Amino acid sequence: IKIDPQRPDKTAIKRAAQIIIDGGLVAFPTETVYGLGADYSNKNAVERLCEVKNRPKNKPFTVHIADLKTLDKLSCKISGPARQLMDRFWPGPLTLILNTKSGGKAGVRMPANRAALDFILACKTPIAAPSANISGNKPPITAGEALLDLDGKIEAILDGGKTEVGVESTVVDTTISPYKILRAGAISEREIAEVLAS
Repeated sequence: IKIDPQRPDKTAIKRAAQIIIDGGLVAFPTETVYGLGADYSNKNAVERLCEVKNRPKNKPFTVHIADLKTLDKLSCKISGPARQLMDRFWPGPLTLILNTKSGGKAGVRMPANRAALDFILACKTPIAAPSANISGNKPPITAGEALLDLDGKIEAILDGGKTEVGVESTVVDTTISPYKILRAGAISEREIAEVLAS
């Protein structure tokens, strides 16, 4: 489904969102790489996401959100360092590991991409979204690259052209002190350190 990444067509976004609502899988652009989305609250959809990705079921997915209110739905606890990083880098290429009120953990990100945010809002649910590729393969930065791995395995791809950043998000675990960078990515270790030092 082709869309203008700056001014995504509402009808196209709703069409893709309905697939998620119905339990399907949709690849979509973010500013980093293309993500493969499923309804985070739909157990069957998340299990299928694991199968399509060829990924272990015990490996958690990053949850993509479009507004901070969704953190309440996910029962996330926001520490001081997490709040500082959200204020500085969200929306943006930063995934934060947060504690949940049930004693678990959640990896959460708010992408800096108009089409992605509109899509997530239209889905009316947090979106589980790893990169749109088979595990072990290079994360895609175009819809065409996503199609190479996923053609015939998912319902749709939102084609918003080439991603702006082209590198995966930085992952920071804020549930421990001192914090720990679990994956180097678009935001440097120095930028993270500078924010938290202030």
